[in-house]
Amino acid sequence: MPICPGDTRLPNQFSLEGMAVFVTGAANGMGAAVSRVLHEAGASVVLAGRDLAALDKLASHLHGSRVVPCDVTEEASVAGAVATALERFPTHRWGLANVAGGTGPGGKTVWEHSLLEVEDIFAVNVYGPFLTMKHFLPVMIAARAGAVVNVGGTFGFKGAALSSAYGATKWALRGFTHSAALEAGPHGVRVNSVNPGGVDGPRLRRQLAEAAERTGVPYQKLYDDFAARSALGRMSSDIDVANAVLFLLSDAAGNITGQDLLVDGGTVV
Repeated sequence: MPICPGDTRLPNQFSLEGMAVFVTGAANGMGAAVSRVLHEAGASVVLAGRDLAALDKLASHLHGSRVVPCDVTEEASVAGAVATALERFPTHRWGLANVAGGTGPGGKTVWEHSLLEVEDIFAVNVYGPFLTMKHFLPVMIAARAGAVVNVGGTFGFKGAALSSAYGATKWALRGFTHSAALEAGPHGVRVNSVNPGGVDGPRLRRQLAEAAERTGVPYQKLYDDFAARSALGRMSSDIDVANAVLFLLSDAAGNITGQDLLVDGGTVV
């Protein structure tokens, strides 16, 4: 609804009422935060992942949500999960939030990686979003509506010493995102990415603890130095990421596609 001069009413552009959103990696961390925020915005949320106990616990707090077992590295599992979701919410317009991801082998140079290590992290961070888009985009295109948000990372914008395999997955995901946006755009479907920097939580704290043990640098110094790399001088939170996903799925971003939204406090500027 356009705003007329003098009209103080604002359209509820951030509402996701009438939308169902398939969230991968929904069990914990960013995935759980994304699921909660989208539910609060009115979406029917499909909680997809492998940790069914954690998903069931989350679903008990999100009325109307649906847990769907899904291993994003296996096409048959993704296809089955998408089919189940479509059966559960047959009349909804769809959103897809690809949050599932891994960190891969850290602390190694390119020449120290095994092929299996690289294949494993690509399977989660690249093939996973590819497979969900492969099976959801035709549905959205047929409906001439829908939006996809892929969660990448700032290592998709710069080199990543001692995290080359992980960084490479984030560059690859940006490529899929931009190309899919061009292919789906003529059909009214938008595809974007949200790219966090360091997100304060168990995974980052574990990585910093491992780095402290490996280098002998105190954990707190590593934490403080990491936060200080951003213009705002703080870590991102999972809610920061979730709010960005909500924005890109909502009508407020109705003319935005093929874009990479950095949620990093100004680390990459």
